[in-house]
Amino acid sequence: MTRMWKVAIAAAALTFPALPASAAGTLDQVKSKGFIQCGVSQGIIGYSAPNDKGEWSGFDVDYCRALAAAIFNDPNKVKFTPLSTKDRFTALQSGEVDILSRNTTWTLDRDTKLGLNFVGTTYYDGQGFMVKKSMKINSALELSGASVCTQTGTTTELNLADYFRNNKMKYEVVAFATVDETIKAYESGRCDVLTTDASQLYSTRLKLASPDDHVILPEIISKEPLGPVVRHGDDQWFDIAKWTFFAMLDAEELGVSSKNVEEMKKSTNPEIRRLLGVEGSLGEGLGLTNDWIVRIVSKVGNYGEVFDRNLGAGSKLKIDRGYNRLWTKGGIQYAPPVR
Repeated sequence: MTRMWKVAIAAAALTFPALPASAAGTLDQVKSKGFIQCGVSQGIIGYSAPNDKGEWSGFDVDYCRALAAAIFNDPNKVKFTPLSTKDRFTALQSGEVDILSRNTTWTLDRDTKLGLNFVGTTYYDGQGFMVKKSMKINSALELSGASVCTQTGTTTELNLADYFRNNKMKYEVVAFATVDETIKAYESGRCDVLTTDASQLYSTRLKLASPDDHVILPEIISKEPLGPVVRHGDDQWFDIAKWTFFAMLDAEELGVSSKNVEEMKKSTNPEIRRLLGVEGSLGEGLGLTNDWIVRIVSKVGNYGEVFDRNLGAGSKLKIDRGYNRLWTKGGIQYAPPVR
């Protein structure tokens, strides 16, 4: 080996953090302990939040349940670890959690410097602003001089700085470590504006004492592709994680739902037959059974079902799917084919 290559390898080793022993063979470890340890938020309605009994639900929660269904044929074989924005990546890097499913934005810096892989974009979002109706503000361009509440350890602070700088406006940041601290500060009047991902603003508004007294402004100031994250170094686990998401999208596109999945096994459509494991042995390539997608859809649902009950028309949030519609329905959600 030449000196040049030795130097290059040494430099590469410094670029990425050391991988924990748990980074290799995650599937085997998950099977051995009998559950998936899933990192989630500390409580964001619609994404991941516990009820009074400690039972977790939400869009990000259902993704982890789908993963458990694929592996164990049981969506309940998941344990949830609530993580702050500050601690979420460290918890994944150290092996404290097997996967992070916590409304996390996919960026180049995170994808390359943290030793992590983003599974895909499960939700296309963007940063927005919420203000009190009494301020009589109709546009973010009217916010010059405002104090803005945000959460530390997120992409929102840089987006905020970029937006105000580009529009030659002044502002003051009031940053907090947790979602609840940020909400309380906004509601108590410590700042004029609350900013975060637009979908999270809908969730946050529900937590306020008088939700109807607050309005979400129309401007979206950033791209926030949200999705689950795994560690570098375990391609099998990465494949299972991303194809669980893809399978849910493909199931919706092919009209396979939790209500008809058993009947759809009888379909003569070759795409549906491959999807449901009636033909071929595609599950084996992932280290799963060939009916792994049947397990996901029957016990958790396709992408559309999961979106609807947690974020969409069937939820408290009533968020329009927008970009998150299938590509065949005017959106940009698109998955590689199961073949």
